[in-house]
Parts: sequence; C-alpha cells; structure tokens
Amino acid sequence: MSAQFQGKRALVTGGNKGIGFVVCQGLINQGFEVILAARSLDKAQAAIEQLNSSNVRPLELDVGDDNSIKLAAKNLSQEINSLDILINNAGIYPDEGVDILTASRELLARTMNVNAFGAIRVTQAFLPLLTKSSNARVVNTSSGYGQLSGLSADVPSYCLSKLTLNGATIMLSEILQHKGIVVNAIDPGWVKTNMGGNNAPRTPEQGADTAIWLATVAPSNLSGKLFYERQEVPY
Repeated sequence: MSAQFQGKRALVTGGNKGIGFVVCQGLINQGFEVILAARSLDKAQAAIEQLNSSNVRPLELDVGDDNSIKLAAKNLSQEINSLDILINNAGIYPDEGVDILTASRELLARTMNVNAFGAIRVTQAFLPLLTKSSNARVVNTSSGYGQLSGLSADVPSYCLSKLTLNGATIMLSEILQHKGIVVNAIDPGWVKTNMGGNNAPRTPEQGADTAIWLATVAPSNLSGKLFYERQEVPY
C-alpha cells in the first residue's frame, strides 16, 4: 500500500463489477479510501465483501437518475468533507440487434442519458467535494467506439454516447482548469467483462490500468485528453 495516497478519497461509479471493480481494487491497493457506487446498496455491499477491505464504503447511485445523483451527493457530503478522485465508469451497451437505421429514439436517449449525461451530472453534483481537494482528478470511461475513426453504424447509441462523453471531457477540462481540477477520458479497449463478452482479448486489469494511472501518478498538466494504454490518442 502506498503512503502517498493514504487519506485520499476516490468515488467510482459502476464500481460493483467489471472495469469499475478492478479500479476500486487498484485504488485501495494504492492507499485510497474508495467510495464504491452502484445502482443499489445491495450490489455495492456484495462487491465490497469481495474486496475484503476496511478502506471502502458503499454508495447507492444510479447515474441515469437525477434524484439518485442528488441524494447520493447529499448523503456523501454528510460523511466526508472532500473528494480527490471521481471515476465516471458506469455505463450501458444496449445495441444488440440494431443499427443506425433501426435504433429507436428511446434507445438512443437511454444510452445517452446514462453514458454521457450521467457522467456530466455526476461531475456537477460532486463538484463541491472535488473543489475541496488540492489535486482533484476526474476520469471518464470512454471507448474506441467514441473516437471519430471508431464510429460504427452497427453500435449506434453506444458510439454516439461515447462521442458525446469525449466532447464533455474537453468542455469539463476547460471550465474546471481554473479550479485546478484535471479531467481526462480513457479507452479501456475491448475488455472481457459482462459488457465486453468472453471473446474480448483484454483483461479487466488491462482495461483499468490507465484509469488508475490517470487517477494517481499521471502528470497533472495532462487534461482534456483521451488515453489508451497510458498514451494520448486522438478523439
């Protein structure tokens, strides 16, 4: 455990499984107190039991629901006085069997609401806690499908939501620069999770590595960028 980050706090949305769970594990190993957020307390508690650490607390947070976001921010603000890291990791991938010609408005809106607008609203809600940190960082989990060169007509809502999240990363970085808050996005690659499936070539540990790096030791002058395997890649 690193003494460098003891006393620091990190909030991870969608921390109960997949890449988010491994990010929680990695940050705990670095010395952070982790707030593991999931859509229900039961899911958060079940994940915490697997982590087997006293340095993690649960938080009920549905990033697609503004009331849930507001309540989570209110509850956490009563427990802690500052937040150093926010990992906007929660997301959905609902494009099975559709393409850009068949995707419904409801599907497009639902995915955008969770994957893009959710990250924006969570950042807004927890900003008062982030501004209390001397070195706050926000990391958004994007995708190669969100790059202009990676857009696919067969993955319409997911691609468009991650493209929007990339744009939000640039905007958040710009507006939060004067507060000393660094904002970046990651492409974890195609990872073997419930979302990525069993055929994915990358492990959750490989997918989580860049998020942990950006949250901890990446140079603080890097902001508003997209990273894959700790290297900046084009939007």
